[in-house]
Amino acid sequence: ALAKAIREYAPQLIPGLLQTEAYAREVFRAYQPTAPEPVIDELVENRLARAALLRDPTTPLLWCVLDEAVLRRVGENKAVLADALRHVAALIRSHRIIVQVLPFSAGPHAAMEGSLKLMSFEDAPALAYVQGIGMGQLFDDPATVTHHTLAYDLLTASALSPRKSLAMIESVAEDYEHDQHA
Repeated sequence: ALAKAIREYAPQLIPGLLQTEAYAREVFRAYQPTAPEPVIDELVENRLARAALLRDPTTPLLWCVLDEAVLRRVGENKAVLADALRHVAALIRSHRIIVQVLPFSAGPHAAMEGSLKLMSFEDAPALAYVQGIGMGQLFDDPATVTHHTLAYDLLTASALSPRKSLAMIESVAEDYEHDQHA
């Protein structure tokens, strides 16, 4: 909440700050298939509460690079992913966030080992957060943060432009909507 900028690479799923309720519910159910419904409800509620920080029209800057796998990893109900992608597209169109898609055609890249989040602050050192299954690690060491920043910069250089990314996101969402109705 204190970050002035968040830059995130998402290799497998839509970042939490951008998730819809239905999408978050599917994600949490996949993580915890035997959890009681009240546990899932609480997780979803907390995730959506954190997304409230995007209600501020300018801060923080949120710049995400989504691997194409994020757009293609559809669950049982294609409408859930279509709606989630439309939500991301609406945030892009409102100029609230910047999103780039890293297409499969980009090939091997600097962040193939997992997700990455960089956070910069007005009055504090920058942080890097990397995440894997059931764990995450926060780095404040300047050399490590610089290393992860370079990886992110390389991702943005390999990704589609924001305009082409928006077109791809909307096209994929439309495809899922047509498949769902067919």
